[in-house]
Amino acid sequence: QTEVMRPRFPVVDAHNHLGKLLAGGEFASKWAQRPVEELLQVMDEAGVRTIVDLDGQGGETLRREIARYQEPYPERFVVFAGIDYEAFGRDRDFGATLARNLRDAHAAGAKGLKVWKLLGLRMRDADGKLVAIDDPQLDELWATAGELGMPVLIHIADPVAFFQPLDRFNERWEELQENPDWHFYGPEFPSFETVIEQFGDVMARHSGTTFIGAHAGCYAENLGWVGATMDRCPNFNIDISARIAELGRQPYTARDFFIAHSDRIVFGTDATPDVDMFRLHYRFLETRDEYFNYGTGEIPGQGRWMIYGLYLPDDVLQRVYYENAARLLGLKIAR
Repeated sequence: QTEVMRPRFPVVDAHNHLGKLLAGGEFASKWAQRPVEELLQVMDEAGVRTIVDLDGQGGETLRREIARYQEPYPERFVVFAGIDYEAFGRDRDFGATLARNLRDAHAAGAKGLKVWKLLGLRMRDADGKLVAIDDPQLDELWATAGELGMPVLIHIADPVAFFQPLDRFNERWEELQENPDWHFYGPEFPSFETVIEQFGDVMARHSGTTFIGAHAGCYAENLGWVGATMDRCPNFNIDISARIAELGRQPYTARDFFIAHSDRIVFGTDATPDVDMFRLHYRFLETRDEYFNYGTGEIPGQGRWMIYGLYLPDDVLQRVYYENAARLLGLKIAR
């Protein structure tokens, strides 16, 4: 067991949530109601230079999030706007509405756009039709993001097992039993293959827009597809958030993938900022430790397997930890 107390290079956590509201009005992140100075202390101890907060949403929520994090600490926090998902069923020309909202968010100070899996899996238009990721009405939104230089961090699908029958062969059986709303198997949902193909088509069609595919490009189980799509779409980048469980059980393939695409992978966690959590990620990326728990609890949280460290070279670590994110977000980060 190798303890990595601090990363070899400064870190940008390009996928985190610092203020998201749950349905009951509670904050999903404990940091939303604690002093920002306490969070900065955690970041400093863990070697994290900057966090990207994806909870800007829009309107007053966006202004509040920017005022809390980005304005007083512009080198430590970046805030992304979100989508008004109600617009799909409310506005016939929802693409124009969303593009206009993005322009307003950019003027308010948002540095990027976060798109969640409601698009493509649950949101329906005014006629009750499921809105596909590659719906032509959304072309204006993607084009506007490119025009404004705002990266689109997009989460369009969950693990492949979430789209498969919930039987004894499903390796995420326990997780889906506890979270049945994460199960996207049935006639009301498109297949995983359909969603991922739509995603690839959108990126190819909008080559002037920078996309960051959340969670290892939403297809950590098939890095061959992710790498081939990166080759086809130079505007396609990925973060590794919430996928060290998947990446760490295919260490040889994952290591080769990181080295081959080191200029297009950004660090991210999608986890509440915590020193131990960050150090676990450093251990995964920097060491050759074998067969260890990918979570901070007593047992793995997603599936009953362990992971292996990738032991990445310094030049790859440097790009993944901060250089790629700094380039995509226009950050100035001293080594």
